[in-house]
Amino acid sequence: MENLFILASTVLAVLAFLCLYRAYIGPSAADRVVAINVVGTKAVAIIALVSYAFSEVYFLDVALVYALISFIATIGVAKYLEKGALE
Repeated sequence: MENLFILASTVLAVLAFLCLYRAYIGPSAADRVVAINVVGTKAVAIIALVSYAFSEVYFLDVALVYALISFIATIGVAKYLEKGALE
């Protein structure tokens, strides 16, 4: 069962790199923001899978904090793109 979670984490990591490529070639800033947000979401999923696979509960705290930071960063970038400033 542990190998299944490691395989799923590896697949998610490969997909995260594909999203990074999409962020690099994205034609607009909105495409880049969405791609980086997807990378953050995949990172949280990978951390949660690793936490379950290795029975380390404190990794879920790390995943939660990372999700909050990713959300705040996405909101900040979206606000900056909309208004041109963070005021």
